[in-house]
Amino acid sequence: MSTAAPARDPAWLGRAFWLTAAVVLLWPLGVATEFRPWVLVEPDNLRVSAQFIGSFFPLAHGGEFLAMVARETWRTVAIATVGVTLALGVAIPLTLLATRVLSVSALSGRMARVPAGLRQAARWALIVLRSIPELVWALVFVRVVGLGPTAGVLAIALTYGGMLGKVYAEILESGDTHASTTLLRNGSGRLQAFFYGLLPSSAAELTSYTVYRWECAIRSSVVLGFIGAGGLGQQLDNSMKMFNGGEVASMLLVFIGLVALADRVSAGLRRALG
Repeated sequence: MSTAAPARDPAWLGRAFWLTAAVVLLWPLGVATEFRPWVLVEPDNLRVSAQFIGSFFPLAHGGEFLAMVARETWRTVAIATVGVTLALGVAIPLTLLATRVLSVSALSGRMARVPAGLRQAARWALIVLRSIPELVWALVFVRVVGLGPTAGVLAIALTYGGMLGKVYAEILESGDTHASTTLLRNGSGRLQAFFYGLLPSSAAELTSYTVYRWECAIRSSVVLGFIGAGGLGQQLDNSMKMFNGGEVASMLLVFIGLVALADRVSAGLRRALG
């Protein structure tokens, strides 16, 4: 015997409640952030936007300009790549200290005081590193080492070191720990348990996340250029200050292409690892 479909959604009351609750919660947040999207379509603002976009044409395409863009694009990729490489040097030692399943003293169920203190110190170091944005680190290093790519490399190294270390530790602790625990119980050291126990089962996921962070670092390196950390972003900032819309548009197109290329390389590496 078939039953008739209900004329009204039986879950409408719950959906209406949560939708109302979301609006009530988001409304004061919108007021606090002065979120007023309708100002975008006001006549004066539309006129300014049209003038700004109109200045993008014709695109800059001089030989000297394109050579500079190619050079700075390569420098942007170099900043991201060297920064992530240095971040690995920060993240890997802290990961080994912060990962509980690599502690010999934790095999009994409760870590000894000294190992527990070292683990907590490593975790706090990772928190400090990743909680300070790379933009802030770059501002600090620009004052220390001056304008140029070095400030961007160091900023990415510290912030991304904290990010990589945190995620690495979570990946290692959430994976299959039987092999590493067996090795530790049979007298192996922390490094042996890591290389022969945890790493084989987590290598693909660790590498995939590292490649993703390299892709993010390319975008970050362009933003860091706006505060003098070198690369394509610094040249983009210079052109915007000179109100040269053609150069700005050309560099934006190059940046979009660079991010798209990094995304394809990242996706290809993930497929190869998967």
